[in-house]
Parts: sequence; structure tokens; C-alpha cells
Amino acid sequence: MEKKLKIGIVGAGIQGISNALFLQKKGFIVTIFDRDEPGSPAASYGNAGHFSPYASVPINRPDVLSDVPAMLLSSTGPLALKWNYVPKMIPWFLRFIKNCTKSKMMHTAKNMHQILDLALPAYDELFDEIDLEGLVEKKGILYIWNDQNLKSRELEINVRNELGVDQQVVTPKEIHDLEPNIKPFYHGGVYYQYGRHARNPRKILLKLYELFLKREGKFLKMNVEDINFNDDKPLIKTDTQSFLFDKIVIACGAFSKKLTDNLDEKIPLDTERGYHVHFKDCDHILSRPVIFQNRGFGITPMEQGLRVVGTVEFGGLNNPLSKSRIKNLINNAKYMLGDLPKHEDEWLGFRPSMPDFLPVIGPSKNHKNVFYCFGHHHLGWTLGPISGKIISSMIAEENTNLDLKPYSSTRFN
Repeated sequence: MEKKLKIGIVGAGIQGISNALFLQKKGFIVTIFDRDEPGSPAASYGNAGHFSPYASVPINRPDVLSDVPAMLLSSTGPLALKWNYVPKMIPWFLRFIKNCTKSKMMHTAKNMHQILDLALPAYDELFDEIDLEGLVEKKGILYIWNDQNLKSRELEINVRNELGVDQQVVTPKEIHDLEPNIKPFYHGGVYYQYGRHARNPRKILLKLYELFLKREGKFLKMNVEDINFNDDKPLIKTDTQSFLFDKIVIACGAFSKKLTDNLDEKIPLDTERGYHVHFKDCDHILSRPVIFQNRGFGITPMEQGLRVVGTVEFGGLNNPLSKSRIKNLINNAKYMLGDLPKHEDEWLGFRPSMPDFLPVIGPSKNHKNVFYCFGHHHLGWTLGPISGKIISSMIAEENTNLDLKPYSSTRFN
């Protein structure tokens, strides 16, 4: 590379910063744009903090459609709709339903597994260069369930076995030995002993961001409104000025759709709204993240206390926070752990989700100098570095030895 190429990245979450760091390793000059400071209360701040390389079984499963009505009607269930948003969601839901066949589920699972398998090593490459100060714990991640919907649990276990995922089915006694403070409502579970969790996702993100700045990366706090072109070169247009780059990466999660629509590419990206609350000074109650699958929520011990996360709400980017979803999390936490103090920090964030539950990683359909890195749904935190590493190889025109076609945006056209 005679002249160092200039790369612009839209989005300063885990995707954007991971892309930036791997591009810098390859000698590119990188500028990140975001309307908020890195570490702001967006998805990379408020997630469950799981590093979950085993999570290859997607939501688009043949059994899920029969479960949806019950989930919507249950006040303790994992799913909710903002009814004013339903008309907008219909095209997405129809595509989602089409993807709920056994073969489509296996296609997603196989291609999630391909990148999830590389997720922790990609993190370790970045973690080798910062002082983590105990912010990542390697105590595994525990999933538990009661005796309802056992067919769904069997399906998940079988698919993971087929893919060669390392999982340990655990008995109630083993669950009790791992986490004695959980009330004994469970009948079984799976323990992923190589899962890890973040004690504070925001602090980890900021350490990676500091590394980016130390390597002479530039951050501009500006709202990106559009992408224009000068010959083939992309111009990032903000509310005040335009910036010319050799190549750009769109990595702003659920907010990416506005930009891809403007690039005349119809990508069916929508939003799953996720929530969290904290119970302060309670993080000693659990040793590791625990997910109660029947109700679709989890609790992670963090510096801020016990972070209770979960619920999927379809309601777009503009609806206000739902108090009923917050109540759902509080009730579920008490169902699992009994008495807890008053909750704090009611948070709502946006998961960018595709109807086939595969992310979009790769070049734009219409512009060879524009790359996409979004749509990682519940696995954005886990998949940041590996996605960034893949994009950096594409931009450097190196071979990754991976089958990247399944992640291409052209699959929707």
C-alpha cells in the first residue's frame, strides 16, 4: 500500500470501534463518526455483557411460530409489541416467517457458528493490547429452564451438538451447586463453561476506544445524515460539513437503515427493543450470567450490581420506553432470586435484527467502496471484533478463508 487509504466509519459502538482497530492494524488511517460520545447509553453500553460463542441457534426456528401468540399474551413472556408499530413491521414479519423452516434455521445456525467460533480469539487479539483490570470473567454462562417447551430445548441442544458446540447439560443438583441462590423452580439447563462475561461493557468499550485514539485514530462527534459520492469515493455528509474517504464502513446498528435506504439498497433491517435494570450491590448473589429461557431474560453480575436484561419488544426507534417491560424484568428477577432492593437505571436500547437472523457484513450492492457491518441482533457484543476483522480483510483485499456470501446484503435482492 503506497498511499495509506483513509477509511471513515459511521458508528462508535463495539462494531465501529472493532472495525477501526483491525483497520488500524493493517495500516489504514481511520476516522469514526457518531452523534454521541463512545460509551453513551446505546446497545454496546446496555447489553447483557455475554461473550457467547455458543449462541448459534437462531430465533427463526420452526417451533417459534406456534409459541408467539402465547408469548405475546403472557405478562411474564419475552415478547411484546407496540401496536402503533405493527403495520411497519408486517413486511419484516413475513420475511421472518419465511425463514422459520428447518433448512433456513440450519443455514443461519451454520453461518452463525462459523463466525462465533472465531469470536473469542478475535477479542483476545484486541484484549492483548489493553489492560483489562478484571473486567472480563471466565466463569461460564448458565441457561436454565422448567419443564415447559421441552421440545424447543431439545431442538437447541441437538442443533448445537450437530454443529459441534461444547455444551454441558446440567441437572437441578448441578445448577444448585453452581448458583445456590436461585430459587429451585428449574428442571434442567445447559452450562457453557467457556462463556465469559463483562463486568462493565462500557468500560471495556472505552478502553478499546482509548487504544484507537492512541493509534492516531480520529473521532468526530457529528450526526451523519447521508452518504454522497465524488466519482467513486464516498463522502460522509454530516449536519455541518462533508468528509471525503477512500472507503467507508456503516456500523451504526439499528440506525443503519436510513443510510442504506439512501444508498438505494432495500435491506429489511428492523429493531428489537431490549431493556435492562440494575439491582445495586447485589452482584455477589450470582457468580456468572444466568438465563431463564422460558421467560427469555437473564441476569449478569456486574460492577453496577445485578443487571437484569431481556425482553424483545417490536416498536421501532421512536416509541418511548414501556413501563410494563421494566415491570416484567423486575418481576422475573424476583421470581428467580426472591427479595431484592429497589431497582435502578431503567434502560432501553435497540438491537438491529434481520429477518433471517444473520448479520450484514460486506460490501454494499451498489457501491464498491461502501461496506456494511450491522444486524447482529442479540450477538452484537460477542461478534464485534470478528466482524471488524472480517471487514478489515475485505477492505485490504485479503482472503479470509471463510464463506462470506451468507452475510452479503445482496441476499435480499
